[in-house]
Amino acid sequence: MSEMEQKVCGCCAGAVKHKFRDKNGEEYKSLVRRLNRIEGQIRGIHKMVDDDRYCVDILTQVSAVQSALNAFTKELLNQHIHSCVVADIRAGHDEVVDELCGLLQKVMK
Repeated sequence: MSEMEQKVCGCCAGAVKHKFRDKNGEEYKSLVRRLNRIEGQIRGIHKMVDDDRYCVDILTQVSAVQSALNAFTKELLNQHIHSCVVADIRAGHDEVVDELCGLLQKVMK
């Protein structure tokens, strides 16, 4: 598969072609590690709620999860710009800039 390719996925019964990009091994592993940590933090918050822990302690952990998600978003956005966006611009698909601007509007609410 090329660096950026459109293919049909199972989520929309072939009605839409999504872009998929082969991930570099280290980039993928770094993102997955972050997600695993976030998943563990969420499970910890769930246990804190089940254990009827003090609200301030729970809110502190929620804040930590939000920070971790922000860090994940920054890393993924960085990878997207350096790979997908650059590849599309080099291929003459300048509309990717509009897509990126729309994405930044969503991410930076």
